Amino acid sequence: MAADTLNFKKVAKVVGIKQSLKAVEKGNALTVYIAANADQRMIMPLQQACQQRNLPVVTDYTLAELGAACGIDVEAAAVAILK
Repeated sequence: MAADTLNFKKVAKVVGIKQSLKAVEKGNALTVYIAANADQRMIMPLQQACQQRNLPVVTDYTLAELGAACGIDVEAAAVAILK
Protein backbone atom coordinates (compact mmCIF):
# COMPACT_ATOMS: atom_id res chain seq x y z
CA MET A 1 0.00 0.00 0.00
CA ALA A 2 1.43 3.36 -0.97
CA ALA A 3 1.98 5.87 1.81
CA ASP A 4 0.23 8.62 -0.16
CA THR A 5 -3.04 6.66 0.07
CA LEU A 6 -2.80 6.46 3.85
CA ASN A 7 -4.77 9.39 5.30
CA PHE A 8 -5.85 9.63 8.92
CA LYS A 9 -6.47 13.39 8.97
CA LYS A 10 -10.27 13.08 9.16
CA VAL A 11 -10.42 9.85 11.17
CA ALA A 12 -10.98 9.57 14.92
CA LYS A 13 -7.56 8.55 16.20
CA VAL A 14 -4.88 8.94 18.82
CA VAL A 15 -1.22 9.33 17.93
CA GLY A 16 1.76 7.97 19.82
CA ILE A 17 2.62 4.82 21.71
CA LYS A 18 1.26 5.89 25.11
CA GLN A 19 -2.02 7.26 23.78
CA SER A 20 -2.52 4.24 21.53
CA LEU A 21 -1.88 1.87 24.44
CA LYS A 22 -4.45 3.72 26.56
CA ALA A 23 -7.02 3.47 23.77
CA VAL A 24 -6.37 -0.27 23.39
CA GLU A 25 -6.59 -0.88 27.13
CA LYS A 26 -9.88 1.04 27.36
CA GLY A 27 -11.33 -0.89 24.44
CA ASN A 28 -11.62 2.18 22.21
CA ALA A 29 -9.31 1.10 19.38
CA LEU A 30 -10.37 -0.63 16.17
CA THR A 31 -7.00 -0.96 14.46
CA VAL A 32 -3.48 -0.04 15.49
CA TYR A 33 -0.76 1.06 13.10
CA ILE A 34 2.80 0.60 14.36
CA ALA A 35 5.75 1.95 12.40
CA ALA A 36 7.94 -0.78 10.94
CA ASN A 37 11.06 1.11 12.01
CA ALA A 38 9.88 1.95 15.56
CA ASP A 39 12.03 0.96 18.53
CA GLN A 40 10.96 -2.60 19.39
CA ARG A 41 11.45 -2.09 23.13
CA MET A 42 9.15 0.92 23.08
CA ILE A 43 6.32 -0.70 21.13
CA MET A 44 6.38 -4.13 22.78
CA PRO A 45 3.72 -3.30 25.44
CA LEU A 46 1.42 -1.95 22.73
CA GLN A 47 1.92 -5.03 20.55
CA GLN A 48 1.21 -7.31 23.51
CA ALA A 49 -1.97 -5.41 24.43
CA CYS A 50 -3.21 -5.64 20.85
CA GLN A 51 -2.45 -9.35 20.70
CA GLN A 52 -4.30 -10.00 23.97
CA ARG A 53 -7.38 -8.21 22.60
CA ASN A 54 -7.13 -9.70 19.09
CA LEU A 55 -6.84 -6.23 17.56
CA PRO A 56 -5.49 -5.93 14.03
CA VAL A 57 -2.01 -4.42 13.87
CA VAL A 58 -0.63 -2.94 10.65
CA THR A 59 3.17 -2.60 10.40
CA ASP A 60 3.54 -1.69 6.72
CA TYR A 61 4.55 1.96 7.22
CA THR A 62 7.49 3.93 8.56
CA LEU A 63 7.60 6.51 11.33
CA ALA A 64 7.61 9.32 8.76
CA GLU A 65 4.73 7.82 6.75
CA LEU A 66 2.50 7.48 9.81
CA GLY A 67 3.26 11.04 10.90
CA ALA A 68 2.46 12.37 7.44
CA ALA A 69 -0.77 10.34 7.28
CA CYS A 70 -1.88 12.00 10.52
CA GLY A 71 -1.07 15.46 9.17
CA ILE A 72 1.58 16.15 11.79
CA ASP A 73 5.08 17.51 11.24
CA VAL A 74 6.80 14.85 13.32
CA GLU A 75 7.16 11.10 13.04
CA ALA A 76 4.65 8.79 14.71
CA ALA A 77 5.57 5.38 16.11
CA ALA A 78 1.94 4.36 16.56
CA VAL A 79 -1.58 5.41 15.60
CA ALA A 80 -4.76 3.89 16.96
CA ILE A 81 -7.92 4.26 14.92
CA LEU A 82 -10.80 4.73 17.34
CA LYS A 83 -14.30 3.28 17.36
